[in-house]
Amino acid sequence: MCGIIGSVEIKRDVLSKALNTIKYRGKDHQAIAAQNKVVFGHCLHAVVGIIPQPLKEKGLFTSNCEIYNWKDLAEQHHIKAKNDADLIFKLLEKDISIKTIINQLDGVFAFAYHHNNTITLARDLFGVKPLWYTKTPFAFASEKKALESIALKDITELNPRTILQYNTKTKKIKELKIPFLKIQPEIKKSKKVIIETTKKLLIQTVNKRIPDKKLGLLFSGGLDSSLLALLLKKAKKPFTCYVAAYDDPAIQTPEDLVEAKKAAKKLNLKLKVIKINLMEVEKNLKTIIPLIEDSNVVKVAVALTFHKAIEQAKKDGCKVIFSGLGAEELFAGYQRHKNAININKECLSGLLNIYERDLYRDDVMTMYHSVELRLPFLDKELANYALKIPQKYKIQKGREKAILRDVAIQLKLPKEIAERPKKAAQYGSRFQKSLQKLTKQHRYEKISEYLDTFLPNKNPKLAALLSTGKDSLFAIHTMIKQNYPIKCLITINSENKDSYMFHTPTIELAKLQAKAMNLPLIVVKTKGNKESELKDLISAIKQAKTKYNIEGIVSGALYSTYQRDRIQKITESLQLKNFNPLWHINQEAYLQDLLKANFNIIISKVAADGLDRSWLGKTLNPTLIKGLKKLHKINKIHLTGEGGEFETLVLDCPLFTKKIKIRAKKEMESQHVGHLGIKKASLESK
Repeated sequence: MCGIIGSVEIKRDVLSKALNTIKYRGKDHQAIAAQNKVVFGHCLHAVVGIIPQPLKEKGLFTSNCEIYNWKDLAEQHHIKAKNDADLIFKLLEKDISIKTIINQLDGVFAFAYHHNNTITLARDLFGVKPLWYTKTPFAFASEKKALESIALKDITELNPRTILQYNTKTKKIKELKIPFLKIQPEIKKSKKVIIETTKKLLIQTVNKRIPDKKLGLLFSGGLDSSLLALLLKKAKKPFTCYVAAYDDPAIQTPEDLVEAKKAAKKLNLKLKVIKINLMEVEKNLKTIIPLIEDSNVVKVAVALTFHKAIEQAKKDGCKVIFSGLGAEELFAGYQRHKNAININKECLSGLLNIYERDLYRDDVMTMYHSVELRLPFLDKELANYALKIPQKYKIQKGREKAILRDVAIQLKLPKEIAERPKKAAQYGSRFQKSLQKLTKQHRYEKISEYLDTFLPNKNPKLAALLSTGKDSLFAIHTMIKQNYPIKCLITINSENKDSYMFHTPTIELAKLQAKAMNLPLIVVKTKGNKESELKDLISAIKQAKTKYNIEGIVSGALYSTYQRDRIQKITESLQLKNFNPLWHINQEAYLQDLLKANFNIIISKVAADGLDRSWLGKTLNPTLIKGLKKLHKINKIHLTGEGGEFETLVLDCPLFTKKIKIRAKKEMESQHVGHLGIKKASLESK
C-alpha cells in the first residue's frame, strides 16, 4: 500500500507539499516526476522490495496496488516485470485495453497513467484502495485531505466501477463503466459441493495474501476472524491476534474481549489485548476523526477499535494485518439480510456501498500506522461465487451466515466459536458506551454533536429526496444526526398518481417544507410512466450535483427494493454515494422513534381494507399505532404503509423552523380509497 498524487495544472512544489500530508502512507521512498507538464507523486510502503515510483517511459505511472497474480500475468504477456506495479505499467505501455487489464488483475489497486494527452484513473472493483479527484483544476490523490491541504475544492471520491479519463488539452472528462459482480445464475450444485467449493476458495484467498513479512490479525473471537486465524494456522504462518476494547470498571467487560480470550485459548493463538480508558478515548478521537475525515458516529466507534489494535501491531513490527471485513456482506450476516425478500440482492447492494461505509476508514487507519490491510473475504473470485450461493443456504431458520458457519465447522473450528452470534464492533468493544459517556460529560445532547467538535462539516454533502411524508423527512433527520450536511432537497412531481417510484399525495407542500427547513428545493415534473420517470429523477439529481456540488443522495426507502435499487443504479452512474438510513428498520420501533423525535404526522391517503374516511387526517400517536397494529394482525398491512396502504404528511418536526397549517377536505374514491385534498396551506410560528 502506498500514496499517490498528481495533476496537470498544479506546480511541482505545491504537489510535493500535498503529498507530504500523506507521507505516512509510504515511508520507504517518496518522489515526484513530470512529463509534458503532467506531475505525478508517490510515497512507497514496500512489502516486497523497494522499487521507486512514479514509473516513466512512453507514459507516466503511479500506483497503490497489491496484485496477487502479477507473476502469472507477466509470464502470460511475455513481460519482464520487477513487481506488480511495474507489471500494470508495462501492460498499459503495450496499449492493451484498460478494461481488459483491470479484468485480468487479481488484487486491489488504485493507479494513474498518463499517455497521449490523457490521464487515466482507475481502482479495484470493491474500492479497497482509495482515490479522490477534482475537476478544476484536475488533480487526484489517495486521500481527500491531501487535495484539501492545497486549497482544492469539490473533491470527489472516484466510484470503484468508473474509469476516469481526463484529456489534458481539451480538459474534458470521459467515464468508462466497469460492470460489477452478478447474483445470477444461481449455483445449482448440492449443499455439500457448495461447502467444499467455498472452503477451497477461502483457503486459496487466505494463502495468496500471506506475506513474507510479520503478520497480524484483527480478532474479535467471532466467526470471521476465528476462521481466518484457523486458516493461517493451517498454512503454518506465524501471526499475532489483536483485540481492543474500552476499559471501564463501571460497565460489563466488553464481549469482544471475553470472546477473543476464549477463542484464542481454544485455538492456541497468540493474542494481545489493548484496553483504553475514557481519557485515552478522548485523546484518540483528536487523531482519528481528522484522519478518517468523518464524524459519523458508527464509523468513529469502529475506528477506535481499529486504531488501537493497529497501533499495537505497528509497535510489534507487523507490516501486514488481516481483517474479516466483507464476510457479513458475502454470506448475509446482518439483520437486513434476514428481513430481505432477495438475500443475494441485499448482499450485492451492501458490497456496492462498502467503499464509502468501511473501506476508506480502514485504509487510512492502517496506512497512518504504515501497516498494510489485507481483506481475504473481499476477493473477486470468492465474492463472485458467494453471491450466487442460493439464499436458502445463507440464512436457515434465523441462523445468519449459515453456509459460512458450516464451512468453518467442517474445517474443524470449534462449534461454539463458529456459532457465535454477530456483535457489531462498536458494541462488542464497548466503544459506543465510551462515546455516550463523553457526550454526557461534555453536556451535549447527541453523540454526533460532540464528535462534530473535532471536525465540523467534513462528511459528504448530500441531496435528499423529499416526498413530504414521514420516511423522507426522518431519513434527513437521521443523516443530520450523523453529521451529514444536507445541501438541497429534490422533489419529483408526478402526473401519475399511481407512480411506482414517487409519493404523490400532498407533493405540492414540498415547497413549504423546504422553506421551513431553510433549504433550496429542486422540483422536476414527470409524467410518471414506469421506468421513463427515472430519466426525470436523473435530471433532477444532475441539477443538484452541478448547482450544489453534492456527493451523495439520501432517500427514505424502507422496504421497497424497486425504489432502492433504481436510486442506487442512478447514483452509481453519476458517481454519487447512496444512503438509505431507514432500510429494513423495525416498523413498530420506527413509528415509536417518530413520536420520540416529535414528528407531527397525519395520514394523507388511504388505500387498503380496514382503512376508510375516518383515518384521513388522523395524527400519528400511540392510539393510532395500536390501531395499525390491530389492522396488521387482521389484514397484514405494513405498519409503516410501505405497501401503499396509506401515505403521510409531516406538518412539523425538529428540522422545521416553522410548522405547517393546512385546511383540507376528505375526498373518497371508494370506501377504502381516498385522500386529503389540500385547500390551503401556510407556515406559522411554532
